[in-house]
Amino acid sequence: MNIFRTALLMAAMTALFMAVGALIGGQTGMAIALTIALATNLFAYWNADKLVLKMYKAREVTARDAPELVSIVEQLAVKAQLPYPKVYIIENPQPNAFATGRNPENAAVAATTGLLKLLNRAEIEAVMAHELAHVKNRDTLTMTLTATIAGAISMLAQFGLFFGGNRNNALGLMGTLLIVILAPLAAMMVQMAISRTREYAADKTGAEICGNPMALASALNKLHQGVVITHNEAAEKNPATAHMFIINPLRGMRFDNLFSTHPRVEERIDRLSGMAGRGSAHQFMNQREIERSRTSRRGPWG
Repeated sequence: MNIFRTALLMAAMTALFMAVGALIGGQTGMAIALTIALATNLFAYWNADKLVLKMYKAREVTARDAPELVSIVEQLAVKAQLPYPKVYIIENPQPNAFATGRNPENAAVAATTGLLKLLNRAEIEAVMAHELAHVKNRDTLTMTLTATIAGAISMLAQFGLFFGGNRNNALGLMGTLLIVILAPLAAMMVQMAISRTREYAADKTGAEICGNPMALASALNKLHQGVVITHNEAAEKNPATAHMFIINPLRGMRFDNLFSTHPRVEERIDRLSGMAGRGSAHQFMNQREIERSRTSRRGPWG
């Protein structure tokens, strides 16, 4: 169902793109815009992963540099029946992670130093399993293409506002201007819907890969709390990449609505708890608070 829904949403995004092109420049304008979009998609297909990793100043690590992290990823890749991806570390205090790459053979996973400091081994395994799930489901390519189409629609809309659109279409000038104003909003809504759909699927597949749904639930809870209090300057400068992360890295996006790239953490924990036969997210998070309180009372020596 998730794959079918994603296909429908991508078809809607493509149809919206073509409709905006036709309204702004007629058949000629649509053909030109489509050519530009295809060229952009082709470039993104081959180079998006390198650009994103460079954007976040990620450094590739080997078993010599980060033996525990590389070992975790390699073991999970075997379980997921995937080729070994490249492993990167990002020097950033915000706890987060993402995957990128056009296919499983050219995939990479990246984790921030903040994540590696915050989570225990089981939770790191669960997060890396989530990222490998994105690779296995080919979400990295899907999200790159939808982001590119959404950007192309915004570009077309700006072009239409600047030149006034195609005055000879059935909607008239005012109708065209209304469409080019609303089209980027609609494209963003579709893009966000695809992102949320793929996050749920990656949570499920990731939990199956690592075999520990509650470790992923615990990691999501910790990451959510960490993101809220930690600024990610690189992500704030490049909000179009927010959908790639396991937790939305942008501040002020703490609720699940049409403009959020991620589902509510509570809902994701609920689903993972259901897989493990546990209680709700509210019960889980309350229990975490109780455990944290008891730990703080014990002191460093118990």
